[in-house]
Amino acid sequence: MASAAHGGYDDRQFRREVLQGLDIVGAQRNADVVADPAPGALGLEVYQVYNETPSDDTAMFVETSMYLRGGAGLNLGFASDRGRVGKNEYETSGSWMSQIGLGWNLSSYVRTEIDFQAATFEFSDLDDYRATSQQVGGTLYFDFARRFVRTGDITRRRTFVPFMGLGVGTGLYKFEGAGGSDGFFVAPRAILGVNLMLTDVIGIDLSWQYQMFIGNGFGWDVRRGGVDNLNNAMVSFRVNF
Repeated sequence: MASAAHGGYDDRQFRREVLQGLDIVGAQRNADVVADPAPGALGLEVYQVYNETPSDDTAMFVETSMYLRGGAGLNLGFASDRGRVGKNEYETSGSWMSQIGLGWNLSSYVRTEIDFQAATFEFSDLDDYRATSQQVGGTLYFDFARRFVRTGDITRRRTFVPFMGLGVGTGLYKFEGAGGSDGFFVAPRAILGVNLMLTDVIGIDLSWQYQMFIGNGFGWDVRRGGVDNLNNAMVSFRVNF
């Protein structure tokens, strides 16, 4: 019906096992002799783990689920459609774009992002003409390499990850001055670039962005409607959290 039980902790026995384990480690370092680790198994494990030296190319970090982006870019006039004044065409010159975005890492290969982009367009040989646009869009990104690789309990991040993206934006543009084809547009987009990680949470994206503006024309005193192709070289910082 009942029985007595007794438990205890022997501090000296524990110390002896640790010291015996340490002696075994020393013996293995100084001679090619493998001693029986049974008497000091606990101590042997403690000192083996303590003295392990991680590989120089191993980086440990905590995986993140979201990120913020901020950056800017220049319009590639030679690769973009030209602005028009009536029947005359003028190449974009000195045009730039800014971007802020919020993204979600869906997996180590796929992520999605919503962003806001604002652009200012200027045109060669047209000192008094300029245009602006603002848009909100969404993009699905595919990384061509895993952003992180797990080896046991260690997660190693990559520092160089190429990627591509497909998405669409929508917004308004305004051509300042009389006769401007202001209005609403829809802009399917494609992105190709590379991410360079500077730290575990901060990286730089270098990318090319193509947008197909479908809207009210691109210029002044031009036909309403049409399709115009715009290309930008973008640089942005990505902060993971």
